[in-house]
Amino acid sequence: MGETCGAVTGALMVIGLKYGMTQAKDEAAREQTYKLAQELAARFKERHRSIICRELLGYDLSSPEGRKAAYDKGLFSTLCPQLVRDAAEIVEEIL
Repeated sequence: MGETCGAVTGALMVIGLKYGMTQAKDEAAREQTYKLAQELAARFKERHRSIICRELLGYDLSSPEGRKAAYDKGLFSTLCPQLVRDAAEIVEEIL
């Protein structure tokens, strides 16, 4: 859809699974999760300037033309794997 990078989304899910709330009123868990999510986003932005897919790829994947252009440029097999590696590396470091 061109919004938050899937690699970042996956890393945020890992943080949520490890630190997320198990009870509705667990404010300490909520704060820890938010803190780590913000750290992940900041560190990813340091490396790639954004966490938004269309900004990272330079194409809007919400349109057929944008998806085709990104595919034709080989971004799904060149840039995306690097984004996944970086997101995984960052989340591993902050966990």
